[in-house]
Amino acid sequence: MARKPVTLLRAVLGLVNATNAARPLARSGNPGIVAFAYGWPSSEAAGFVLSSSVLSAIRRGRRGAFSGTSGRIALGITAITWAILGYIFARSRSSQPAFEEPLTDVIGPRNPADPGVPRLPGIGRTMLSRRKYNKDTVKYGPHRANLADIWRRPDLPRDGKAPVLLQVPGGGWMLGDRRPQAYPLMGALADRGWICVSIGYRVSPKHQWPAHIIDVKQALAWVKEHIAEYGGDPDFVAISGGSAGGHLSSLAALTPGDPQWQPGFEDADTSVVAAVPVYGRYDWFGFEGPGRAEMMRALEQLIIKKRFANDSQVFIDASPIKRIGPDAPPFFVLHGTNDTLIDVQEGRDFVAA
Repeated sequence: MARKPVTLLRAVLGLVNATNAARPLARSGNPGIVAFAYGWPSSEAAGFVLSSSVLSAIRRGRRGAFSGTSGRIALGITAITWAILGYIFARSRSSQPAFEEPLTDVIGPRNPADPGVPRLPGIGRTMLSRRKYNKDTVKYGPHRANLADIWRRPDLPRDGKAPVLLQVPGGGWMLGDRRPQAYPLMGALADRGWICVSIGYRVSPKHQWPAHIIDVKQALAWVKEHIAEYGGDPDFVAISGGSAGGHLSSLAALTPGDPQWQPGFEDADTSVVAAVPVYGRYDWFGFEGPGRAEMMRALEQLIIKKRFANDSQVFIDASPIKRIGPDAPPFFVLHGTNDTLIDVQEGRDFVAA
């Protein structure tokens, strides 16, 4: 027999988790960070969490976990949790127009894509995508972290002109592992004939800014010079990344050829045709707003390792919102309204600029 207090506690924690995923319980400071970490799985993979919870409840129910008064209460709470997870899943499925309508307004109706190779359902495709498409790992720069995975369909001709995506991982500028970030995105693009290059880069606190952006630009320079060897088109390179990767991809897209961040390769082509930052940081100089004070402390103490009061220009130069100009490539900016790490208003301000 299952222990009833444990079953009830588990049900309550599940309800809190689902509620937080649907509507964050905190939106700033350290509580906001906790809310983000705790609600991340349920908000990003509600369907998977829901199905896992149902299967777990069936298994535990067969062992008597939901018998008695406390067990029935736990089952009722669990049912409410399922309803909330179902709502989150339905909400995520209904977001497609928000992605398609802005693109349709700019580039016209979507044409049917090359279906590529047969695809598994979502979760299976994600689990197997790297094994299927990532056959090459290269070193794009002199540092230990400068490794890049190249994702491509095996049937792509080496003398082709496939579109290319450079994927920059996130991690608060203190993590930067190219694996396992953006597997669904890169798998979907590889299915459709793209070549994706997922990079690692130097991170803080071991490495001080601007090592991070220098590495991203070094990777872009490598792609421009070598991607044709893999069947990619060096004249069609887009860039994307989430969180810190959203910041770095935006900054790289807005500063092609900037010599301060291209030491030793000042003349290299680091331009891109488009940028798709996802919940990025675009402002490294503002102290006002949710989570801004904590963000600025991290920049001063761990990443830039300089005081804003003494070296404000370093922070301003590293802010994509301050680098927007008439020659900026097209941007497609994505940001969730329930983000508790980076307030959605930062993305809106960036687009408005």
